[in-house]
Amino acid sequence: MKQNRLILAFTYSLVALFTLISLSTEAQNSSKTIKRIIIDPGHGGTDPGSNGKYSTEAEVSLAISLKLEEYINQSVPDVEVVLTRRTDIYNSVVEKANIANAAKGDLFICIHTNSANPSRSREIIGYTNKTYTVKKKGVKRKVTRRVPLYKTTYTPSTARGTETFIYNVGKSDQKKDMANEAVDDVVEKLDSVSIKQIKEIEEADPTRSMMVSLLTQQFFQRAASLALTIEEEFKAAGRISREAKQRQKGIWVLAAVQMPAVLVETGFISNPEDEDYLNSDEGQNQICEVITKSIIRYKNSLENQKKTNTN
Repeated sequence: MKQNRLILAFTYSLVALFTLISLSTEAQNSSKTIKRIIIDPGHGGTDPGSNGKYSTEAEVSLAISLKLEEYINQSVPDVEVVLTRRTDIYNSVVEKANIANAAKGDLFICIHTNSANPSRSREIIGYTNKTYTVKKKGVKRKVTRRVPLYKTTYTPSTARGTETFIYNVGKSDQKKDMANEAVDDVVEKLDSVSIKQIKEIEEADPTRSMMVSLLTQQFFQRAASLALTIEEEFKAAGRISREAKQRQKGIWVLAAVQMPAVLVETGFISNPEDEDYLNSDEGQNQICEVITKSIIRYKNSLENQKKTNTN
């Protein structure tokens, strides 16, 4: 009986190892090419986002996204582009994530504009007399005091440039949940023998959690690679780069999609010079060129890795 249990345990381990290798190989090979890119224009409809002097974040993000679709179609014709919105409508972050996941994208790019609060200063421009009623020991009396008059001035922030964010997976299990669903998609692609083996050990087998961790790390690493490439290309184009960064607050949609995801802050709409740039054909064209170049570099890198692994 003891020997049978040992044999069963050994067989189970072999099946678990086979399953992990199968899942890992399938996941890596199937994702080492880009067939579909999801572009998410930030905000929209009842949510205009940040405001510039004459434009909104929602308007600018949509204009850039529509133009980016054209650039990708021309430069990478073998890649399909899906937009989460094409008009000035509002989609919640849940709806955006559902659109992206239903489309089974290989890459998620969220387009936004940044904003910074204006600086506030006050100066004394004169004095006036102000009369108060005070009460002391039950006796009321009026007191006149000289008080300053202030002028408050707001100056637009000088903050400019681009920055690209990825979701900080170290602080949440949200991305692991999405990776877990992605594992299900990979399982569907396997042959019936592999599926049967997976179903037999799925609940108790640690290989599934290992696969989820593998995919979570893979999403993070690839998103980081693309974010760094985008900011590198912005620098090469002469833009001020505020670098690629990790963030969690305000970018939940990046955690909710089952693919590598980045959020590109294309400039500061709160800065008059950046706002003009963001609304100009020249500025929008440059932004789209930079992101498209970055996608091509990212795509080539994945395909080269696949060739290396195949050889």
